[in-house]
Amino acid sequence: MKICVIQPHYSADWEMSEQLFQWQLEAMDRCDDSMDLIVLPEATDVPALAKRYDQFLESHRRYTDAILAKGAETAKRCHSVLFLNALYDTGVGLRNTTYAFDRQGHIVGHYFKQHPTNGEVFRRQMDAAYSYEFSVPEVVEIEGVRYCFLTCYDFYFYENFANIARRHPDVIIGCSHQRSDRLDAIELMSRFMAYNTNAYVVRSSVSMDEQSDVGGGTMVVAPDGRTLLNLGNRVGMETCEIDPHQKYYKPAGYGNPDAAHFEYIEAGRRPWKYRPAGSAICLPDHLMSYPRLCAHRGMNTVAPENSLPAFGAAVALGAPEIEFDLWETKDGAIVSIHDSKLDRVSNGEGRVWDHTLAELKALDFGKGFEGAYQGLRILTLEEILQRFSCHTVMNIHIKSRNNTDPLNEEYLKRIIALIDAYDCEQYVYFMSGNDTVLAQLGRLAPHLKRCVGGGDARDLVVERAIALGCEKVQFVKGHFSREKIELAHKNGIRCNVFWSDDIQEAREFLIMGMDTILTNEYQKLNVALSDLLDSSCAIPTKKNGYEVIP
Repeated sequence: MKICVIQPHYSADWEMSEQLFQWQLEAMDRCDDSMDLIVLPEATDVPALAKRYDQFLESHRRYTDAILAKGAETAKRCHSVLFLNALYDTGVGLRNTTYAFDRQGHIVGHYFKQHPTNGEVFRRQMDAAYSYEFSVPEVVEIEGVRYCFLTCYDFYFYENFANIARRHPDVIIGCSHQRSDRLDAIELMSRFMAYNTNAYVVRSSVSMDEQSDVGGGTMVVAPDGRTLLNLGNRVGMETCEIDPHQKYYKPAGYGNPDAAHFEYIEAGRRPWKYRPAGSAICLPDHLMSYPRLCAHRGMNTVAPENSLPAFGAAVALGAPEIEFDLWETKDGAIVSIHDSKLDRVSNGEGRVWDHTLAELKALDFGKGFEGAYQGLRILTLEEILQRFSCHTVMNIHIKSRNNTDPLNEEYLKRIIALIDAYDCEQYVYFMSGNDTVLAQLGRLAPHLKRCVGGGDARDLVVERAIALGCEKVQFVKGHFSREKIELAHKNGIRCNVFWSDDIQEAREFLIMGMDTILTNEYQKLNVALSDLLDSSCAIPTKKNGYEVIP
């Protein structure tokens, strides 16, 4: 297979767009029928920097259809497989897309960039909903060659390489627009990718300047990690020949047969050592859409409150958020129980703080439900995080004995440390009616969100949140109005309400502009209010009348 990679000029001057675009067309005209594979860079239809949104749209209008037509014509004329990257209009937005053309000039596949940059999502307002959903690495098979894809920023997410490797690619197509990283770093990433997937990496980028040591990096790398071709920052097009089915196998440990690097790694993989990942991961709190429901103490109508079956039922039914309560035990452990007294939910007596964790674990917290949950034990915060980190947003109610005194800061630090240990920072927020505790949390963990609860001043939660710099409030029924919600939104503050199980009441709250409703009847309300709840994966830029700035 003879490969041709093309590296155009790039300019930060949008007025150069037409000149740079014509260069790309002329480069394709220089391709010939000796070439089996032709690869162009990312953003061929935005050939110069579009600093403004209107310039970006104008580039799309002028060049997208033209470059796709040229790609089809070139693939057919040269009888070559061709890949280029341009915008794709989904009808609800534009996507960063790599197009695959077969030798007849037909589009036979699309790859949507899996890690759009914040600039693409928020400044260029591109459609990125798909990137927050589970997906399998894209494979386009043409004439027995399996092509997988990475687009520019995708090269940085090494954790995805093993997932791509299991799709057994022959060639990784890397349409890139690298403009800031060093050439040696770009080569390092490409070699690492090839070695980890046992595939050729064919990467096409843009030249920042022929003398520059950043950007560029159009290259071809073999499965053993050797660089076969590297243009650096040279403008132009170069070719090399490969056997796409040639693989690299190495000794896989003493006495074992040779294997591909990813097979060798896979044999000893310990996925529980990594960051949470996979199909069950939901959007973090700052990206998840509103309005939403919060399963109050889990699905406590089907299982005992603040228990694994209650939380598990809520998460399994798709609850975007759960709420639970934390107390400190006599020996400093962190447990989940609503009341300070034990008798309502267990066979114990007295206060939580008068018992050690071992003493509490000896009690039966399966009270009620006709004995179906007999023997259920009290949960620690760590047990909740072990099972549900990043699977739902967690409204964590930090309980205190009154609404004025501070809490033991070592206790709060342990809570914060567990959230960090389980990689859950973007999926939690602290709720308290104690402003002293909220101030402590703001000082100890300024990166974690806080929510002002009713406390002793239920009618002033918004004013207190503004003064404390909190991101959310939790109204108590009977102590809020539409005006209070609007005041909160005007100050960039999200609004919860505690609580509602009544469909009509909850509907009225949502119409008023409430962001989150705590409920004991998650499934009932979720079905009945589906017309008002936002269950999409789309990132909101505006919700409830005010702009969300990521």
